[in-house]
Amino acid sequence: MNRALRLKLTIRLYAGEDLRCFGPGVATLLRRVQEHRSLRAAAASMEMAYSKAWRIIRTAEEVFGCKLLVSSTGGVHGGGAVLTPEAVRLVDAYEAYTADVTAYAQARFDEAFGFFASDSAPEA
Repeated sequence: MNRALRLKLTIRLYAGEDLRCFGPGVATLLRRVQEHRSLRAAAASMEMAYSKAWRIIRTAEEVFGCKLLVSSTGGVHGGGAVLTPEAVRLVDAYEAYTADVTAYAQARFDEAFGFFASDSAPEA
């Protein structure tokens, strides 16, 4: 069976030898916090345990040396979370870098394997 080839890239950042600290999952989690204004709701929208979401955020905060979320507890209007300016900058930089690398890699892929590839765009 002859199947079309396509490119799929996943870019992850590591600290030290093997501490995964940022990648597509963390970026998505932070964007969902931005959307839902809550870490709990962001985690739920990804079918992720709230405790796991907090572990992911704490690891990234430790590696990057800054807070990524500002949280507020319940009260009359309920609690919530918002991204810090550092978190917004980090997610924006990650997404821009991923787009640049994907575009470059797609061009090289097309040169090397274009005779086997489909017309579909790469998955990031």
